[in-house]
Parts: sequence; C-alpha cells; structure tokens
Amino acid sequence: MTLDPNCPFCKKLSDPKEWPASDVVWRFPHSVAVLGQWQQYTGYCILVSREHATELSQLGPNRAAFLDEMAILAEAIEACFHPHKLNYELLGNQVPHLHWHLFPRYVTDPDRQRPVWFALAEADTDTGEKRRLETSPLSRAETLTMLQDWLAANNAPGERGA
Repeated sequence: MTLDPNCPFCKKLSDPKEWPASDVVWRFPHSVAVLGQWQQYTGYCILVSREHATELSQLGPNRAAFLDEMAILAEAIEACFHPHKLNYELLGNQVPHLHWHLFPRYVTDPDRQRPVWFALAEADTDTGEKRRLETSPLSRAETLTMLQDWLAANNAPGERGA
C-alpha cells in the first residue's frame, strides 16, 4: 500500500487512532468508510482509499475493489435511510487523495435541486447554517450503528469500525 507522508488522509490511515471510533463506519480491505460531518443529509459518508492516489486511473488493479466497496457502502445507505437520490462525488480539490462523498438526498431537502456544496459554502460563514447541516433526526451513534449492522448482516468485506 502506497502512502504519502504529506497527505492528511494518509496520516489518518497510518494511525487508526487518528479517526475517532465514533466516525468510522467500516474498514473495508481497500478503503475506510467514515460518517461525514453534514448529517442533515442523514447517512452522509466519505469513503477513503487506503492507497494514496489522486485519480482513479492510478489505482491500477485495486480500482475495481475500491469501486465495489463504494457501491456496497451506497447500498447500505440506501437500505438504511431510503433517500430519494444518492449523489456520488469524487473530487479531491481540497484533499488530493481518492475519496468518495456519498450524499443521500431527500424529498424534504429544501435545496434538493442544487449541489450540496452551495449550502456547505454558506456554512463556512453562517453558524446557524453550519448547525443545521450538522444536525440529523438521528444521533451520529444511531446512524453509525444502522450502517454497521447492515454491512455486517450483508457480509460486507472488512470489519466494523472502532
């Protein structure tokens, strides 16, 4: 596994204690799923590649496994939270390390026609908006447990976070 000592995600991957147990959903063989900050999108997760690469084309033989793990996590989010739509985003503009943002979108989302990044940009300067976007009808622990239980029950490769 290739890691970059200057990459913030590689630093977290090299020391499992870097990610709080309350954030780690699942440790797949080729990636780690963490519960994202913006739980207004209940079930929002980030899937981080265990191998440092900035583009999918750089993963080589591990690409298919990484994509499969992303699809398994998406299936868990869909099964647990029944979003109207699930948005998949693989960006890397801020952290150039392969990671998927999986944003569940709901009919009740007031901005469902817009990319989430517009609302998240507002949260940078508006504490009320930040609080709204971090808040979910479920606690983080409930969301985490639901995802972990589904992944375990469906024999996802890897292991429960923590």
